[in-house]
Amino acid sequence: MSAQRIASLLAAAACLALPAFARPIAIVGGDIWTGTSEGTISKGVVLVDNGRVVSVNPAGSPVPVDASIVDASGKWVTPGLISAFSRTGIVEVDAEDATNDISASGSDYSVALDAADGFNPDATSVAVTRIEGFTRIAVAPSASANLFAGQGFVADTSGEADTDISRKAFLFMSLGERGAALAGGSRPAAWAQLRAALDDARAYPARYLASNEGTALGRVDAAALVRAARGDQLILIEAQKASDLNAIMDFAEANRDLRIAIVGADEGWRVAPRLAASGIPVIVDAFSNLPASFEQLGATAENASRLVEAGVTVAIAHLGSSSHQARLSTQVAGNAVANGLSHEDAMKALTTHPAQIFGLRGLGVIGPGARADIVVWDGDPLDVTSNPDVVMIDGKVQSLTTRQTQLRDRYLNLDESTRPLAYVKP
Repeated sequence: MSAQRIASLLAAAACLALPAFARPIAIVGGDIWTGTSEGTISKGVVLVDNGRVVSVNPAGSPVPVDASIVDASGKWVTPGLISAFSRTGIVEVDAEDATNDISASGSDYSVALDAADGFNPDATSVAVTRIEGFTRIAVAPSASANLFAGQGFVADTSGEADTDISRKAFLFMSLGERGAALAGGSRPAAWAQLRAALDDARAYPARYLASNEGTALGRVDAAALVRAARGDQLILIEAQKASDLNAIMDFAEANRDLRIAIVGADEGWRVAPRLAASGIPVIVDAFSNLPASFEQLGATAENASRLVEAGVTVAIAHLGSSSHQARLSTQVAGNAVANGLSHEDAMKALTTHPAQIFGLRGLGVIGPGARADIVVWDGDPLDVTSNPDVVMIDGKVQSLTTRQTQLRDRYLNLDESTRPLAYVKP
């Protein structure tokens, strides 16, 4: 390990030992990707105090004498990355129902299911996600009883009992092939259910004065849909096929008060100009480049670059293993760069754009007044060989230790000769 890296880690450890917000922290000497109109500031200085960014200054700027120094010389400094879509923290072991709160196929409720009620900050995947530079995660349930999955949330990855959680940050639902199957077997059935459900929500509570049942939803689910139906809550819709995306845009044009974003959009490039004109953002997976289903026949690794070129707001997530591998979103973004997306746009797709989609003020950027979610990297964040040296959430330096790193360290250089044998064959 280089002396420079050791010095950086010692500085981070010194910060960790401090009480939260006790002293200002100055991150000095790194190339700061701000995510703002300031662009990248070479060898700059970021001053953090009370959980906020106080200033971002050019090289050589003075540092307060009482500041704790993080030496970022030769390193990248970026906003904390945001996982735009995952199931991190609501499942520990996929095949063990007792640890899996992703879906509830046997429930009488759908829209009202609040995924935050099942969030476990101690889940091993939370720490694994954090040490890869992700400070916030957007977590969605999975549709199972009908096309409505329920309420998604945004949380930090601190792993603390008092984790910052934005509950009911969005409503998640499925259209396309999955929505059709859940609604009764066809896309017309799914659209009929969606329109009837919105009618129930818009007529709530009058429609329910004499009965607990509406046209499509019971009282509890109709009440939970009211905010989205009024345009006060983001509706995140899962869809892939170009014709399904066109149908969503037709629906959005007929319901201009709704806030809609799309996740998946594997054939989004085919309708990219219309998506851009509609202002509907998309969350894509740049690894999705094969026709895994009939609704993905037009999937291509150039999807993200073509969408951005058309003017669509694009966030990037790893959708293939959403419960445990949100951390791979950086690799997905790097793959998008290899297929035409600019490095700048790939970074925005992991920071500023997810923040815009989910309305996360003060996140996804490094600028005066922003929340101090900051990562210091030992190399290009999109390079699979790069790692965070320092991760901050709201100005607090986070642990880079996980169960996995502890197991690695324990067994990496194990001297078997000093361990007693439990059994020796005669």
